[in-house]
Amino acid sequence: QPKRKAAFGSVGRRIPYRILHVINQDGESLGNMHRAEALRLMDQHGLKLVLLHENVEPPVYRLMTGQQIHEEQLKRAEKKKGSPKPGVVQKELSFSSAIAENDLKTKTKQIALWIEKKHHVKVTIRQAK
Repeated sequence: QPKRKAAFGSVGRRIPYRILHVINQDGESLGNMHRAEALRLMDQHGLKLVLLHENVEPPVYRLMTGQQIHEEQLKRAEKKKGSPKPGVVQKELSFSSAIAENDLKTKTKQIALWIEKKHHVKVTIRQAK
């Protein structure tokens, strides 16, 4: 089975890399350091080490408080929620505010049909001149 990418969060003490680039909780770079030195800093300040960028040499870790980790998780969840999910169809309908009554009935029937099919529907109403 392929390894699943770990969710954003505290990595604790199991760090697979010997040399790390560490950023403190205020966002200032502390430079490259050995794993043992980073763990000592973590314990000394009562913070947690979190992996930010894995695909760079050396990998970037940040010292964060539990509150900072929680806020970052909420931000990422909100960003993920905003992006459309694969497999979800989004339908868009646009019409003028001067639309005829029969045309409006037809379009509302179409919208109801799309909603029944669990499509996301976006309706845009343009103001008539």
